[in-house]
Amino acid sequence: MCGRFALTAAPNQTAAFLGLAELEDFPARYNIAPTQPVLMATAGAPRAPGSNLPDRQPMLVRWGLIPTWVKDTREFPLLFNARSEGAIEKASFKAAMRHRRALVPASGFYEWRQSGGRKGQPYWIRPRHGGLVAFAGLIETYAEPGGSEMDTGAILTVNANAAIAHIHDRMPVVIDPGDFARWLDCRTLEPRDVADLLRPAQPDFFEAVPVSDLVNKVANTGPEIQQRGEVGPEPEKTGRRKPGADDSQMTLF
Repeated sequence: MCGRFALTAAPNQTAAFLGLAELEDFPARYNIAPTQPVLMATAGAPRAPGSNLPDRQPMLVRWGLIPTWVKDTREFPLLFNARSEGAIEKASFKAAMRHRRALVPASGFYEWRQSGGRKGQPYWIRPRHGGLVAFAGLIETYAEPGGSEMDTGAILTVNANAAIAHIHDRMPVVIDPGDFARWLDCRTLEPRDVADLLRPAQPDFFEAVPVSDLVNKVANTGPEIQQRGEVGPEPEKTGRRKPGADDSQMTLF
């Protein structure tokens, strides 16, 4: 699964990576969480003959997809991830898989490794050679009862590769830059035509850096949450000691 990620590249770097004409200025974001706005890129209208402008467009969407058929969003789960294995058939995602595939730019993502009763150890998982990565995304425009519309989205996930599986069994689907056009082409390519792209990244693509539990709080949004560190063991619970008791003797109180 992918429940937190970061986008810290400059807008011009992000635009160049996605093949966009330009992007409005935005700050580095180190701790992006569900329900927050996220940047996605989709295929735009066909270019006019002779035009050399990019045919992709940016969108700002709420992270947490809401299908068009939902009546009461308060009773519907937050779909910030979509399992790629069943997205083509699943009612919540099949329309978006056919008509609204997207790219989600990121500098990396966070995942937590659970170990017994201890707090999960968070990891900052980033491209080994730096730069940006594009996750496979889906977009759905939800019409609220009052008539207003809201663009919502989810990130597709797949079984984790060998390098990530010891941390978590799922990871976001990574779309290679050479496959951007195929993934975004919803006019001529159906979901079955791009199903081969829904695979784990190569085992040497990412590196996982243990970080402190600062990332656990959404309110922490600075670069310090990516600094190397580890969550220490929970302190052992000790019983109350009776005043004046002799440590060399056992006592029930």
